Amino acid sequence: MPTTTSSSSSSAASSSSGNRQADVFSRLASSDPEVKLKALREVKNQIIGNRTKKLSFLKLGAVPAIASALADADDSDECNNILVQSAAALGSFACGFEAGVQAVLDAGVFPHLLRLLTNPDEKVVDAGARSLRMIFQSNLAPKYDFLQEKNMEFLFSLLNSENENVSGLGASIIAHACGTSVEQRLLCDAGVLEKLVILLDGSLSQREACLESLATVLKNNPEAVSHFVGLEAGRYLSSVTEFTKDRYPRTRLLSCLCLVVIYNTSPSYFLNMGTKSSLITTLLELLNEPGQSGDDAALGFSCLIADKEDLQKLAYEADAVKNIVDILKTDSELHPKRLQGLFLSLAELCSKLEDCRCSFLSLQVLDLLINALRHKNADVRTAACICFRNAARSVKNLSAGRLSQEHVMLPLV
Repeated sequence: MPTTTSSSSSSAASSSSGNRQADVFSRLASSDPEVKLKALREVKNQIIGNRTKKLSFLKLGAVPAIASALADADDSDECNNILVQSAAALGSFACGFEAGVQAVLDAGVFPHLLRLLTNPDEKVVDAGARSLRMIFQSNLAPKYDFLQEKNMEFLFSLLNSENENVSGLGASIIAHACGTSVEQRLLCDAGVLEKLVILLDGSLSQREACLESLATVLKNNPEAVSHFVGLEAGRYLSSVTEFTKDRYPRTRLLSCLCLVVIYNTSPSYFLNMGTKSSLITTLLELLNEPGQSGDDAALGFSCLIADKEDLQKLAYEADAVKNIVDILKTDSELHPKRLQGLFLSLAELCSKLEDCRCSFLSLQVLDLLINALRHKNADVRTAACICFRNAARSVKNLSAGRLSQEHVMLPLV
């Protein structure tokens, strides 16, 4: 019986995998440095990009064991490889995996990772900085108090570092920890914009961290936007604009999001219609990108066109409605964040322009809306409701009874 054989094989494979993981885990506590080092490498290599294996090792208690290996290793040359592999493994657990971030923080590794930044070996410093950046990409990251002078001094020491991972870490801390206008003002008064723009000329990782940080510092901050635009007679604004044409999708996205922040904060700096059209076109292209870039592009696009009839007209002319609906009609399961952004974008497009409403409703989207109204994610349901409300402003379609049918109205109720 094929089904039984297949099931037995699957069970055996799963058991074998679990045994291997348990074996690796047991070797993490070995007193032999070479055995421990090999185990650290194996864990790191197994979990990179694999959420299932991350979860399996979490259940085994691998993170506290790796944290112990990191804490026990001193700064001598003999321990450098263990420091590097421990930090790399912890960073891999934290990368895009909130349960991993929580486990890493619960294991108390934060001060030990900070310690690595002052190690004389550049590889150790790199590993520590990369791991900390993974942590600071999460909302679970420790709150960074910019009001404390020692913290501000430490932040600027990171930004001033010649090590690209360390300076990138400084930018990442700003991007994910600066959340109030008071913190924005403190950073700007301390000269953070002048430090950040230097990273625009740096490596790919520095550039992307810088773009994300700039968007955070400039958001709803007209004084900071004015200062940024004035730096070197607008050179850095031109650089950010040019990055929207970069070959790397993530760089294109982050530069677009930075420009969206600048435009929403100070529209007077975007009088050029060509710049607006280019921004819309680039974000529409990025909607098709896999993973986080596509998810963020959807929300970024909705923020760009919100309450702006001129941009909504440009987006309509760029066939935005059809492009978005085509994405929603794909068979692949979309992340809730992307669904939210796509429906909010459609809601904005339908908010003012009858042409957009008619175009949207002509694409046989009612089933898509109904499914979204029943989605398990509250943000998706809310976005779908807003979309439905704005589309329902179409007198033509209301009078035709297309939006008042029972199977459409029930999910709303």
